[in-house]
Amino acid sequence: MRITQGTFSYLPDLTDEEITAQINYALSNDWPLSVEFTDDPHPRNTFWEMWGLPMFDLKDPAGVLLEVNACRKANPDAYVRLNAYDAGLGRQTTALSFIVQRPADEPGFRVDRTEVRGRAIQYSTHSYATERPAGDRYDQG
Repeated sequence: MRITQGTFSYLPDLTDEEITAQINYALSNDWPLSVEFTDDPHPRNTFWEMWGLPMFDLKDPAGVLLEVNACRKANPDAYVRLNAYDAGLGRQTTALSFIVQRPADEPGFRVDRTEVRGRAIQYSTHSYATERPAGDRYDQG
């Protein structure tokens, strides 16, 4: 199952050249960028681990890609995403967010259906990745 979160999630994985083009777009709009990673991409898990600090003063796309690649190297079996922030409305708003790395095997989710009071049906999602301990969720060995 392919996790679909953020912009471009239904497209094939972006190449470094395509990622650089998106970085250029964000920087041309004066949107600072940040890199995040996780091994639990549950849709409600919006707080991924930050890789360093947001790059508020960085205007060189090569420097941003350097941070992306450093995060990829340090977390080869994690999801890595790049976020761009727009403060144009007076608050931090995510203007662009997309996954730049995925684990080789994405176990996905299942939907659990439960009957509750009054025969109503309640749905919840369960991430197969969370059945293994953190740090070992996407280990192929």
